[in-house]
Amino acid sequence: MEFDLIVIGSGPGGYVAAIRASQLGIKTALVEMADPGGICLNWGCIPTKALLKSAQVFQYIKHASDYGISAQFQNAKPDLETMVKRSRQIAQTMSKGIDYLIKKNNITLIKGKAKVLPDKKVEVTFNNNETTIYNAKNIIIATGARSRQLKGIEQDGNKIIGYREALALTKQPSSILIIGSGAIGSEFAYFYNSIGTQVTLVEFMPEIVPLEDEEISKYLARSFKKTGIKVLTSTNVISVDKHNELCKITVNTKQGKEETIEAEIVLSAAGITSNIENIGLEETKIKTENGKIVVDEFYKTNIEGYYAIGDITPGPALAHIASKEAVICVEKIAGQNPEPLNYKNIPSCIYTQPEIASTGYTEKESIEKGYQIKTGKFPFTASGKACAAGEMEGFVKIIIDAQTDKLIGVHAIGSNVTEIIESTVLAKKFNITARQLSEMIFPHPTISESIMEAAASAYNIAIHI
Repeated sequence: MEFDLIVIGSGPGGYVAAIRASQLGIKTALVEMADPGGICLNWGCIPTKALLKSAQVFQYIKHASDYGISAQFQNAKPDLETMVKRSRQIAQTMSKGIDYLIKKNNITLIKGKAKVLPDKKVEVTFNNNETTIYNAKNIIIATGARSRQLKGIEQDGNKIIGYREALALTKQPSSILIIGSGAIGSEFAYFYNSIGTQVTLVEFMPEIVPLEDEEISKYLARSFKKTGIKVLTSTNVISVDKHNELCKITVNTKQGKEETIEAEIVLSAAGITSNIENIGLEETKIKTENGKIVVDEFYKTNIEGYYAIGDITPGPALAHIASKEAVICVEKIAGQNPEPLNYKNIPSCIYTQPEIASTGYTEKESIEKGYQIKTGKFPFTASGKACAAGEMEGFVKIIIDAQTDKLIGVHAIGSNVTEIIESTVLAKKFNITARQLSEMIFPHPTISESIMEAAASAYNIAIHI
C-alpha cells in the first residue's frame, strides 16, 4: 500500500506520468475507474479520427471520377453503425496497448474511483463499494474533463447529446444542430455532413473556430458553407424543445432576431468541464480558481506533495500538452531540472477537411501585443503535391516579428497540414528565423515545402507565387 507516486487518472497525462516515473525508478501506482487511456483514447481523439477517416474515404468514392477512376457511386452509401464499430474497435485496441505498457513498466494498476486525502493518502473505492487507503510520497491528479453542460440545454443522451454519444450513434440522424464550433463541434460538423446528414453549426462568437487566426476561421466557414453546412455565427441558442420527433431550437441570430430551427439531434459541443468534484480537494485544501486546480510551472499545487496536470489545470485542453506536462512534472519530482513548458509554442490541430494547424500568436494577437509584423502566405493552389492530390484548398500563413525576423505565429489550413506544423514549432524553439526557414531545403513535391514558400513570400523571394 506504499508507493513513491500515485497517479490518479490514466489519460494522456496520467499514463504518461506513470510510465515516465517508472522509467526513473519511482515505485508507481495508477488509479483508473474506466478503461486505460482516458477520454482522449477511448472517447475523444482516437475514435473521432477513425470516424473522420471513414468520412474521407466516402468522399474519395464520391469523387473517384476526378481521379480517373470509373466507379458506380450510386451503389456507395455510408453505414454509420459499421463506421462506429470500426471506431470503437480501434479505441479498444489502443486501450489494450496502454494496458500492455502499464504492465511492461511494472506499474501497479488500481481499478477504482480515487479520492485524495490529507497526509499524502489516496482512498480508492472499488466496484463492490469497498475502500482501501494507499500512501504515497507524491500524488499527481490527472482526472481530465467532460463535456460541458449548458444551462437550460442539459444533455439527456438522446435528443441532446455530447461528444461521447456522438461517437456511438448507430442510426444516422437526418439532421443535427451543433452548438459550438471549436475542434469538437467543427470535426463532427464535417463528419456528419460528409455522410449526408443536414448540419447546422451554431457559434456564439463572430467567427467559427474562434481561437484560430481570423483568415483561417473565415476560410473554413466558406469551405463548410460550400459543402452544404449551415453556419450561424454571432448566434446564441436560447432553448431546445425536445418533446416532438424533431427538436425545435430557438436561436438569437446575428441580426438580433429569434428564429426556430428543427433538427433530429442537438450536439452540445460548447467546451468542457474539469473533473475536480468529489475527489478530495476540499479536504486536502488544494486551491482552485475558475474550476481549475492552481499549479506552479512544474504543476505543484499549494499543498506539498500534491500535483495536477492536464485538463484540470489552466491552459489549453490538449492531449499532447497533458503528456508533456506529465513528463515535466515527474522529472521535477525525481530531482531533475526539466525546462518549463512554453505555452505559446504549442501545436494545435483541428481535423476537419480541410485540416487546421497552428502555433503561436494570431495576426490580431500579434498586433495587440505591440509587434511590428510582416506576413508571408502560400496558397495550396500553387503546391505541386496539393494539386496532384486534388486537395488544393487552403494556405500557410507565417507571422514574423519585423524587427527580429523571428516567428511569432504560423497558421495553416489544408490537407495534411497537421503533419507539417511541427517543423515551425521546432524552428520557434531553437530561434530559427523566418529568413533562415526560407533558405532551408524542403523535399519536393510535399505539403511541407509550403512552410518554406510562405516564409520566402514575406521577403518577396518565393519562387512559385
